[in-house]
Amino acid sequence: MNKGRLGVSILLGALTVFYPLIVYFSISTLPMGALIGVLAVALLGRLVLGAGKGAAWQIAAGVGLVFCLLVWLSDSETGLLYYPVVMNGAMLLVFAASLIKPPSVIEQLARLSEPDLPAEGVAYTRKVTGVWCGFFGVNGLIALSTAISGDMAVWALYNGALAYVFMGMVFAIEWLVRRKIRARES
Repeated sequence: MNKGRLGVSILLGALTVFYPLIVYFSISTLPMGALIGVLAVALLGRLVLGAGKGAAWQIAAGVGLVFCLLVWLSDSETGLLYYPVVMNGAMLLVFAASLIKPPSVIEQLARLSEPDLPAEGVAYTRKVTGVWCGFFGVNGLIALSTAISGDMAVWALYNGALAYVFMGMVFAIEWLVRRKIRARES
């Protein structure tokens, strides 16, 4: 990927990740259509550029675009608050479906660096995929409760910051567990 395309991809990713903060700081000054338009352009750009390659990310971006269309058609500012709920639901469905019809999402990612993943590795990646299912389920429910509450500050704080901190914690814990398992196997 060339530098320009990488820069655009990073910008589009940042727009989708920081969408809750963009909404929080702009909802009183920008029309709802502009806010949903920014998100739709970012999601469409990610689809076109292939950012976050892989079926899970492409499905999530597609679901996000359908969400944008529905919010735009409903002309509801409240609808803007449900984007994190929809994205968590989409990721939950993608990850859970991969447990029903393997290989799991995490196994697919693991095979990028370790194509000959042993049976123990496959079993481990299934467990990690299950953990992510739990994360997306709980995170989606919390996102839903913040949207229903109508408290924009709480919504933006959780969905624009804390959810990513918790996601980072899951990544970090899994990395530490994996290191411990590999050390034990050595």
